Amino acid sequence: MEQAETEFPHGIGKVATRELALNGYTRYEQLTGVSARTLLRIHGVGPKAIRILGEELTGRGLAFAEDEGP
Repeated sequence: MEQAETEFPHGIGKVATRELALNGYTRYEQLTGVSARTLLRIHGVGPKAIRILGEELTGRGLAFAEDEGP
């Protein structure tokens, strides 16, 4: 299967990259509208992917959205 076209680093893993793309996330800017907790609910997206993506966002002056409630 062909790797999804995203801005995300290969270090997050093929499954995480594919599943993020299937859920409409292919650019860092899009991740600012969603919380890390919400992304963790996506199959294949784990703590390592969130850590790497969070570091990339920080390096770009961006951040995940705040969690919404409990």
